[in-house]
Amino acid sequence: MKIFFRNVAAVATGLVIGGCVNMGVVLAGPHVVPPPAGVDPRDAASIAAGIHLFAPRHFVFPFLAHALGTFAGALVAHLLATNRRDFYAWAIGVVYLAGGLMACFMIPAPAWFMALDLVGAYLPAAWLAVRLGRRLRKDALPRHARDS
Repeated sequence: MKIFFRNVAAVATGLVIGGCVNMGVVLAGPHVVPPPAGVDPRDAASIAAGIHLFAPRHFVFPFLAHALGTFAGALVAHLLATNRRDFYAWAIGVVYLAGGLMACFMIPAPAWFMALDLVGAYLPAAWLAVRLGRRLRKDALPRHARDS
């Protein structure tokens, strides 16, 4: 039972950390790439009304937020889980992919961005987190455990 609760805590922590990273990047975006005049990036209705004013550069930070948030959450889940680490990291990627899919229906964006975001942000970020997590966990093992 202890293993179960630790794995649940790993996934929950990964989701929270990933969400915080996502939100941090989203909030930083308008300071680096200002939105078009008259568009309030905190208001979905304002974005919908002014989406035709957005250039590709305005979509860099949303993409980074999705990829980095997924990466951070999946890495945390991988590092904290007791067993089946890869599974939990991939689960974070799938949960965030589902959120991205729902966002496609709720937040207007060009089709090219939605396709790029869904294909290029979530599962590739989870894959990278699994790869890095395996390396970090391997380095954390005592030398005799690595050699066997």
